[in-house]
Amino acid sequence: MARRFIGMLFLVLAVVASAAIVRAVHDTGLFELDGNAIATTTHDWNQVFADVVNGTNTSAAKDKAWTSDNLLNNGASLNATIFTGGGSKDPNDVSEWAWKDGAGGLPDKDNLLHAFAARYSVAPSASCPSGGAATCDVIFFGSDRFDNSGDAQQGFWFFQNKVSTGFDANGDGVVDTACPQVIGGGTGFCDPLTGAAATHRNGDLLVISDFSNGGGTSTISVYVWNTAVSGNLQLLATSAAANCASAVADDQFCGIVNPGPGLTASPWQFLDKSGNSNFLNGEFYEGGINLSALGLSGECFATVASETRSSTSTTAQLKDFVISSFGKCTSGLSTTPSVSTVSIGAGIVTGLTDSATLNITGASTWTGTLKFFLCGPDDLTAQATCLTGGTQIGATRTVSNLDGQPFVSSAATVTKVGTYCWRGEFASGTTGIPDASDASATECFTVTPVTPAVPTEASPPIVLGGQISDNVNLSGTASRPGTPVVNGPQGAAAGGTLTFRLYGPSDLTCVAAPVFTSAAIAVSGDGLYSSGGFTPSQVGTYHWIVSYTGDAPNTNGSTGVCGAANESVLVRDITSATTAQNWLPNDITTITSAGGSALNGSVAFTLYAGLACGGTVLYTEPAITLTNAASPAIRSTSNTTVKVTATADVSWQMVFTSSDSNVGSTSKCEVTSLQINNNP
Repeated sequence: MARRFIGMLFLVLAVVASAAIVRAVHDTGLFELDGNAIATTTHDWNQVFADVVNGTNTSAAKDKAWTSDNLLNNGASLNATIFTGGGSKDPNDVSEWAWKDGAGGLPDKDNLLHAFAARYSVAPSASCPSGGAATCDVIFFGSDRFDNSGDAQQGFWFFQNKVSTGFDANGDGVVDTACPQVIGGGTGFCDPLTGAAATHRNGDLLVISDFSNGGGTSTISVYVWNTAVSGNLQLLATSAAANCASAVADDQFCGIVNPGPGLTASPWQFLDKSGNSNFLNGEFYEGGINLSALGLSGECFATVASETRSSTSTTAQLKDFVISSFGKCTSGLSTTPSVSTVSIGAGIVTGLTDSATLNITGASTWTGTLKFFLCGPDDLTAQATCLTGGTQIGATRTVSNLDGQPFVSSAATVTKVGTYCWRGEFASGTTGIPDASDASATECFTVTPVTPAVPTEASPPIVLGGQISDNVNLSGTASRPGTPVVNGPQGAAAGGTLTFRLYGPSDLTCVAAPVFTSAAIAVSGDGLYSSGGFTPSQVGTYHWIVSYTGDAPNTNGSTGVCGAANESVLVRDITSATTAQNWLPNDITTITSAGGSALNGSVAFTLYAGLACGGTVLYTEPAITLTNAASPAIRSTSNTTVKVTATADVSWQMVFTSSDSNVGSTSKCEVTSLQINNNP
């Protein structure tokens, strides 16, 4: 089984350094390059070791790694994970390297037991100048080995890619399966997450260090992987006087081994060939490099590997290695829509935006492009969120670390209800920084339909025999979806139909069958619509109810309620009468003798048309006889047959004819003008 990976990953902010030389790696005050592993005035490897094991950060490093080659040297094979095969050389791509486990043939002086690294990025200062860059970026590295009997020839690779001896085959988060074999039978190196063969990336950093004469002479060379040069390794700098103990104040890189005589304390479990639990002279090595000095501070290193070799030549066969996760560049995109729920309104929603925040770790200087896409509602049927597709909103924009955040998309419009989801896509323009996108469920929002109002106004009360009707002032409809739905025009006015129903006259709750149902009336958006007329056949109170079918998906249907205001109409009936007056003309007379003589004779009444008691006779009362009638004698007519029914002039003629020669006769003419009005 391959080694354990204990390196703790931390978020990094690095910068791309200027071309100017930035020096002073050993006296930055960030880390003690003094040939021992115990902190005295600032940070040292005992803190890095404790941080990795305990998950702390007492060393204040942004990235750190501390890894054992053979499980803390607890009795496992000293030949754990060593290089094998002729392709295991620095100029060859990692995909050509091979390793084996538990096999012999490894010289004791080349046997690594532990390797470690720490990276710092701090504000520029006199002790850690940046040459104009935003930060001063420095990496410290080191290792210890099994035996000190021979010159130390070591290299340190800082890979931008993830490089491992194994991978997480079952996806449980634990690297547990060796990488696939390569040509020659050895095991290859691979990505710890996918198992795919590991490869170099241009910009990978290699530091080769050669210590001789017990560590007094130090030669360090710095290379970067560059496929454009012969042999793939581009030399950036080299020095034969790179011992940190004697380095000048402006050094770009240096290294140092623990001095002798005597032992140097080890802060971790250690056992060398001689049985010592602390370091003999030259068994502990540490070094540092100012990335800003070499224009490499913008690089993100995901993996660090310490290696030993048969000589300092880059073409030398590699011997042993210790590899560990180190740091990484990451990019995270977090986006937030401007709304979570919004009504479709009149049929178009405008001003919809997405807000994106980019979280770049591992580089403080970066560039890239940002796109926003809006999906929905029809193109979300095959996926829950906007994983692919959609409509790009606004132009592709160039973004960098100099821009203020968050980034807000151009405004979008939609014309259809449903679920919509945003997607942000960041395409990195900086080596080592991955692309990023966000199409999570929090990127979705809902556009809801409208329910229009159907206020109605029934006709006034009528008299039975007339017509009643109802009007609705339909309002609040939404237009139909436009084409396209996203960033397209507003659609046509809402359609659907209106139906009027009339209940009554005694149906107060509108549960019986309606007495009238209108035809379906086509709707074209908001407006005034009429039921048409209906002639009731009974008196009473009638109730109108109007129903609107709606026009899916933007406009819901709507129905009124029984007895709503302005929805009732009274139908009543009235009576009429005609009159025809009639007048029965009669007369009465009083006949008086002056001396009180008895009256004998006859009384005659005659009714004439006109006012002159002459002409047309309308009625003659039968003769009335008086015999010894006492004076005064009162006699009247008894007309019941002659009626006056219209305006007329009439006159009565009364004649008393005395039969007594001593008593005189008398007469009287009475006139009447009669007006009859039957409809005053």
